[in-house]
Amino acid sequence: MSVIRLVELPKLYDPRGNLTFLESRKHVPFDIRRVFWIYDVPSGEVRGGHAYRQSEEFIIALSGSFDVLTDDGRNVTKYQLNRSNSGLYIPSGAWRHLENFSTNAVALLVASTEFDERDYIRNKKSLAPYFVSPKTGATNPEAKSPGEAAVDFLNSSIADCRELDLPINHRVKGNITVIEKMNTVPFKVERVYYLYDIPGGQERGGHAHKELWQLVVAASGSFDILVDDGKRKKVVTLNRANRALLVVPGIWRELRNFSGGSICLVLSSHKYSEADYYRDYQAFIAQKHT
Repeated sequence: MSVIRLVELPKLYDPRGNLTFLESRKHVPFDIRRVFWIYDVPSGEVRGGHAYRQSEEFIIALSGSFDVLTDDGRNVTKYQLNRSNSGLYIPSGAWRHLENFSTNAVALLVASTEFDERDYIRNKKSLAPYFVSPKTGATNPEAKSPGEAAVDFLNSSIADCRELDLPINHRVKGNITVIEKMNTVPFKVERVYYLYDIPGGQERGGHAHKELWQLVVAASGSFDILVDDGKRKKVVTLNRANRALLVVPGIWRELRNFSGGSICLVLSSHKYSEADYYRDYQAFIAQKHT
């Protein structure tokens, strides 16, 4: 039976800012169907207070700190999350809520199912059957999205890189922005990574992808993204947690002008593969215009 547990994530150290990532079925034991983040939580507020019949979760403190209180039917445990490279896995059937948010805390959550109110157990007295035998999150097969099929490396342009206002659920207890496959982005999320501890004014990126799609978000602070298709260039500023840039394959991109304390959150369509990168700009240009 799955158990609640803390998981250490990779942390790639870099003087320009550190990077941590997680991938489906590798760092989390499920396919990622939903990604959401909670932010602007007033001091003293409590979030959550439910369990899931089917969904599994993984919770990370992208910035700041907060506590997660869990109850699996045997133990009630408090976990303090305060490091960006450590997360808490919560199986289906386990009660949890989040509390003691520090100033400017951002909670990142990935889940094994898309939102379905019928999956929620909001009355703790109804949990007994799930404490005994929690179910595994759904793993339905995925069809390739129309968006992925419509744009390729050679034909993509910066016009295909769309600025998006993401859904924002305004709550007195803090805001939530949710990403689910095909509802907001035209790909299944296989990898989530984020850059943090970035010195002000630093630059990151400087590469293009052959097949990878990305959604880039300023989960905290602000930064600029230069996108370049080999003919035209554009700079996009991201400075809100519900504002994003969709970057398609075949686009050179650079991240610049990071504000102090900024966090760059990226949702990707593929797991990491060095073979998918162009890291040399001239090689990218030569291939783009063959």
